[in-house]
Amino acid sequence: MNLRSLYKICALSLCLAVFAGCDYLAVSDELASELTMEEVFENASYTRRFHRGIYTGIPDVSFVSINSGYGVCNGLGLPWVGASDEAKMGHNNLKNLVTTGENAANASLTRWSLYNNIRQANLFLDQAHTIQSDKDQLDETELNQMRSEALFLRAYYHYLLFELYGPIPILDYHVDPNATDLDFARNSVDEVVEFIDRELLAVADLLKESEPDERKAAPTKGAALAIRAKLWVYAASPLLNGSYKEAVELRDNEGKQLFPEYDASKWQKALEALQDFINYSEGRYELYKVYSEDGRYNPDASLYELFQKYNNEIIWATTKDSWGSVDNEGFQRRSTPRGVRGSQGMSAQGVTQELVDAFFMRDGLSIKESPIYSETGFSTVTHNVIQLADTVEVTDTIFNMYLNREPRFYQTVMYAGRRWHVGGEQVFFHKGAKDDNSSTNNCYTGYLLYKRVNRTLYSYGSYPRSWFRPGILFRLAEFYLLYAEVLNEVNPSDKRIIEYVDKVRERAGIPLLKDIKPGIIGNQELQREAIRQERRVELCTEGQRYFDVRRWMLIENSPENGGQAGEFHGMNMEGDYNNFFKRRAFETRVMDRKTYLYAIPQSEILKSRKLVQNPLW
Repeated sequence: MNLRSLYKICALSLCLAVFAGCDYLAVSDELASELTMEEVFENASYTRRFHRGIYTGIPDVSFVSINSGYGVCNGLGLPWVGASDEAKMGHNNLKNLVTTGENAANASLTRWSLYNNIRQANLFLDQAHTIQSDKDQLDETELNQMRSEALFLRAYYHYLLFELYGPIPILDYHVDPNATDLDFARNSVDEVVEFIDRELLAVADLLKESEPDERKAAPTKGAALAIRAKLWVYAASPLLNGSYKEAVELRDNEGKQLFPEYDASKWQKALEALQDFINYSEGRYELYKVYSEDGRYNPDASLYELFQKYNNEIIWATTKDSWGSVDNEGFQRRSTPRGVRGSQGMSAQGVTQELVDAFFMRDGLSIKESPIYSETGFSTVTHNVIQLADTVEVTDTIFNMYLNREPRFYQTVMYAGRRWHVGGEQVFFHKGAKDDNSSTNNCYTGYLLYKRVNRTLYSYGSYPRSWFRPGILFRLAEFYLLYAEVLNEVNPSDKRIIEYVDKVRERAGIPLLKDIKPGIIGNQELQREAIRQERRVELCTEGQRYFDVRRWMLIENSPENGGQAGEFHGMNMEGDYNNFFKRRAFETRVMDRKTYLYAIPQSEILKSRKLVQNPLW
């Protein structure tokens, strides 16, 4: 990696020690041209602002897909929903990315800019010190906390780069941009894992166990242990553990092997890291559950409220907010139908039929197994709906495919014939309906993404227009499923495998595997498949599916075989109401072996003598 380009971004000359308008340094424009490095770190206020700038690399997971006028979705948003088999985005760089493919010169989902944040962390760690004056103070306690956060973020950013690219250059010290050699080679997978692991272990006990509301985005010990556990799961999984033939054969320009041969012991290391987190989590985190006044568990309220406010299932979340409002650009508007009263909805975040089919039925079985699933005909449903200030009883005709599904389905998918949460309008996508495909930005699949949409918002009267939601980076349910997955790889007969999957299913409001599928217990392959199905549903549209199918090395498979290559389906958007409810392929997606790992920006490869590209790009 040639680092000169990273320094040119901010035109920072350390020989003059002057900031030249570097926005990412979080120093105001009026001061940037006047402040030397020494002046920044001799002023407590400026030092704190510089430190806050390190945080800017944390992904904005509310940035699922925004129109080009508001910013292209990159690897530090949440493009992975539209770039996987979960959704079709009706706009932006995600619209055609999965059908046209990418090359190293135009790969837009990059995270390479994180090296700017890593460099800023290194600068802070190198330069920051206590400050004592009559007007300004930065005491040792506060400085140590800031240093711990900088160390954590440096390790986390290396983890995010590793997650996308595999082996990367490690930068754990401040590099003088005027040095003779600013060219860095990639470290090996094992070197990167050992570095991040060591850094997170060292900083974990230095971080607080929790933070007050005003510092919710600050890292905690739990976040450090969670990232460490997930790091080892990546290291043990097939992609980075000897199964990607082209990667194992890759050598850098000095003949160094970057990807390891298979090492079964890494599953045990992953289990130990997960066990550390699971032990720590007890009494601190819990699956979010809501109970009614009579003491009955309410899975629908639990699954909805989980994403609407801070709660004890959240291990770490960001306060970055691209949720938007019902009227302004953002997640909420793009998941709002055009047919809602007074709405400027864009109906542009479409769920694929493949994800719809992945949800279980209310009996806990898949649609292939359940006797109550039907893909033909309609049923009359009488239910209560909210119509502005009133709750009224209505009778609707609903396609049978959408009946008797599990609670997570209804929390995730807005389907044809379903009513909106406030005004009570029925939503339809067939030709001639308000939400059909007559607009360029439309719901290509006949389904809208409903998960994380806030249901108090409405573009009418005195209803609220916007609502803050924490951007959840890590939550407990994911780690229960990772724990089950790794236990299964180490010892398929371990009783905790089904126990931890069933914890997630219980919260989801569906029957437990131990009750409806006792025959899979102890069978590694059947348990592995059950865990993967549960991850797909529980974590859907949260950004994990993209990475799961890659670390499992399934990307080249067809959708029906767990992959992301080939035809993808929705309902018939070209048909009228009578012809809409039929499966129809809306596009063919291009996913080949090179997409197991993302391309390092070609501009960086061309500038470097040491940096080698990922396989097949």
